[in-house]
Order: sequence, then structure tokens, then C-alpha cells
Amino acid sequence: MKPFFSSLTLIASLAGSTALGAETDYPLTIDNCGHTLSFDAAPQTTVTIGQSTTEILYLLGQQDRIAGTSVWFSPVLPEFKETNDAIERLADNDPSFESVLGKRPDLVTVMYEWHVGPEGMVGTRDSFHEVGVPSYVMPTDCAAKDNSVGADGTRSELFTTQQLYTSIEELALIYNAQDAGAALLADLQSREAKAVEKANSLNLPQGTSALFWFSSSEMAADPYVAGQQGVPAFMMDKLGVENVVTSAEEWPLVGWETLAKSDPTFIVLAKMDRRRFPADDIEKKRTFLMNDPVAREMTAVKEGRIITMDAHAMDPTVRAIYALETMADALSGFDLAK
Repeated sequence: MKPFFSSLTLIASLAGSTALGAETDYPLTIDNCGHTLSFDAAPQTTVTIGQSTTEILYLLGQQDRIAGTSVWFSPVLPEFKETNDAIERLADNDPSFESVLGKRPDLVTVMYEWHVGPEGMVGTRDSFHEVGVPSYVMPTDCAAKDNSVGADGTRSELFTTQQLYTSIEELALIYNAQDAGAALLADLQSREAKAVEKANSLNLPQGTSALFWFSSSEMAADPYVAGQQGVPAFMMDKLGVENVVTSAEEWPLVGWETLAKSDPTFIVLAKMDRRRFPADDIEKKRTFLMNDPVAREMTAVKEGRIITMDAHAMDPTVRAIYALETMADALSGFDLAK
């Protein structure tokens, strides 16, 4: 299997400004998270490590090129259930290096560097390169982000959907699916604008605040909550809501005493199928909030201002755009307007 990495001069720089709608002119060379990749043709066999890349490729019409998937948080988008059922799932969580190579891919698409990166749990990018398999990591996990700091990395600036749109543009080019890419981008950009417009019309009072709880390694342990620069912070910024968590880490651990003192206006809970940690279970989260002597004293808990959100929407995925709509709808029902 021939390597796709190349030291050639960059042919195409795809920084989010690429116009889609034409045929890909191969060979295509792009810079991806510090690595140069070169493609002589669209990949024929792909393994996806991360639900986001799987669903983007489905939305781009590339399901016939996917030989295996892995790392699932939630059920696949409903319109792709039949498609997804027919494709082998290598692992619900982390696939082995050997299982990925066993599908003989000519491209591996990756959602997180902690799966395939400098210290990847599945493998490093170099380890895949050494056996002739290129890897594409979504720019959402490397643009303005240091994955060596904190459990899930630390962003140097607030996440923007342009990072997601760049990922879609690049994958559309790699797979020669520009028409599908342009249509997908137009839909997502339109939905994002409408959700923000709706949120702005709510006229939320100054100081409206939120807490996003993803999970906890043990129910009594400090929870993983959304920091200042990730996708939930982007949502809060767009909707005019303050984040009660001040850490710049993607998903810092913060104690319940500290969170309770911040007394958020509302709480967002991640719902997922994954069962890596006890608090992955949404019902255990709800039970904890209602019964823990500290957490149950928060105003949001007492007044039932709790929103359930697809966990996958709290990461840089197409679902983050859908979640903006969910948030705007939920806030309109809390009667928080001035």
C-alpha cells in the first residue's frame, strides 16, 4: 500500500476559503495538522476513528468507501441507520491498531488526536505512515488547540464553526464530493444563522449562565464540565449565555462545591450510548443532581432548568449546529426573558 504522505511543495492550501463545486484536480496535496498528505485519487477504502468523521462522510455520500467505523457516542443520524448497520463497527470505543489495518484502508479519518496523534491510543500518525496508511485528523481537534495540555487538550481561542466547515471542505475535496460538500455547508450555515437569530430574539437577562456536564469517572468524583473555549463555550457565546466554568481546558474537572457556588441559570446534560464511565448514563446524572446534598441546592436543579443534549453535539461535529437549535428552543421555554 503506497504512502500518501509527501514532502512535495504544498499544491493546495485549504484554510477554510476553498470554493467547492468543481471536480478535484488530482494529485491533491494538503496540510493537515502539521502533516502533508498527497492524494493521486479519491480513497477507495476508509476506516473512520470517530463518529464525526463517519457522519460527515455519510453526509457527503461516501458510505460505499467506508470499510469500518469506531468511537461512537450516540446512535447514528436517523437517516443513515440502515447504511450504518451494514458497515462493520470495529469498536464502540477505541479500535486496536491491528483491527484498523485489517481492513486494508488507504485512508484513516480521525476525530481526535488522542486516538491518532503524537501519543495516540490507537496509534501515532507515524506508525500508520510506516505501514503505508495515511491519516486525516479533523482540523477541529488541532486548529488553535494544544492536545498535550489537559486531559482533552486546551484551546488557545474560542472554537468556531469555520474549523468544522474547513474539515467538511477538505474531506469533500479528498473524496471528489464537492457538490455534496457545498450543499452540506449551505445547510449548516443557514441553520446556524437561524438559531442565533432565534436566541437573540429571546432577550435573555444579563448574567444568564450555564453549566455543561459531560460525564464523571465515578459518580462521587469531580465532573468533566465544559471549559471556556470548546464547542459548548461557542454555543453559549452565540446564545448570549455566560459559562460558569473559567478553565481554558476543553473538559476540565471541577468540584461540585465550586459549581454549586456559581449557581448556573440552567444545566445541560450530555446523553450518550457510550458507557466508559458511570456518569455516561443520563439517568445517573439526573439522579445525582436530585439527591446529592450539594448539587441539589442549585437553583437550576430546584426549578427544573435542565436541558438534555446529545453528547456528540458537545464536540466539534455537525450536531453542534443542530444543538444550537435545541438550546434556543429550550431557553424559550424557561421564561427567562427580561
